[in-house]
Amino acid sequence: MSTAEMREQVKDYVDLLSAEKLLVAADFLAYLADKEEIDATEELLNTEGFREAFRKGQKSIEQGKVTPVEQLKRKY
Repeated sequence: MSTAEMREQVKDYVDLLSAEKLLVAADFLAYLADKEEIDATEELLNTEGFREAFRKGQKSIEQGKVTPVEQLKRKY
């Protein structure tokens, strides 16, 4: 089953739920979405060199050593 088909099936199931069960489903889906974001963040933090590159980027921003996105859009 494709992702699109699974999404449609989930939507069909949601339409069948009572208000009480819909609240439970919404809470569970929110939990899964949050967990996915946390997992992605952990993956970045565990990538070799990421933390140092991130700190370096933050420092460049603080020092104004960046090019505004508007300027990049005009250039490219």
